[in-house]
Amino acid sequence: MPDRLPAPVVDSHTHLDACGAVTAADVAELADRAAAAGVTRMVTVADDLDAARWAARASTWDDRVWAAVAIHPTRTKDFGEAEQSEIERLARQDRVVAVGETGLDYYWDYSPPDAQQEAFRWHIDLAKRIGKPLMIHDRDAHSDVLRILDEEGAPETVVFHCFSGDEDIARRCVDAGYVLSFAGTVTFRNARALQAAAKLVPSGQFLVETDAPFLTPHPFRGRPNEPYCTAYTVHFLADLRSEDLEGVCSAVSQTAERVFRLPSVTSG
Repeated sequence: MPDRLPAPVVDSHTHLDACGAVTAADVAELADRAAAAGVTRMVTVADDLDAARWAARASTWDDRVWAAVAIHPTRTKDFGEAEQSEIERLARQDRVVAVGETGLDYYWDYSPPDAQQEAFRWHIDLAKRIGKPLMIHDRDAHSDVLRILDEEGAPETVVFHCFSGDEDIARRCVDAGYVLSFAGTVTFRNARALQAAAKLVPSGQFLVETDAPFLTPHPFRGRPNEPYCTAYTVHFLADLRSEDLEGVCSAVSQTAERVFRLPSVTSG
């Protein structure tokens, strides 16, 4: 376990079901372990319809957990009206705080690019219609993601989950007012371009996440990840940006509260 952070933070993107959680007791156990490290709240994210239903339910089991629902771009091959109707129903629930993760993934070939782009456009429209932030998955597709956001008109709040771009992409996102969320990948020794990007993002436009159980931060890369590991990434970012650790924690929490409309720490 990492040392407890000096101020609470939010894991803005995790997959509690993929971490092994099934029941309310499982969710509480993961949340308790995270809280011991100072990670007091989290957003559990869906990538398919079953996961979306589970995430929406799980967000009602524990006050420290919220949800985001969408169909992952790699699963959009058969994304039709029935799936759209169910995702919209779930996305409108009170404790579902974002539409995501949606976007484009050109690394895997599970879904054709045309199907991914059509689904991405639909999720953008959904986020705008219901007034919730859009949580983007962008893998090897920076140009198309930014182009489609421009063509469709971005929602008021856009979060690039597990940001993976370089300084140029980061500047374009920052200039557009988007929020960049950094996962354990920013701690990897070979992530020089990503680290340079993380340095230039203004306070108030970045979040931290685990994407657990994937992308465990250095030096535990390759081992199972959990929300408590957010603390390692926060420590790394504070050092990388030459900023006070407590200040980074507070900035991350305030940004998460604004983006996801969470109650402030002082109000519980």
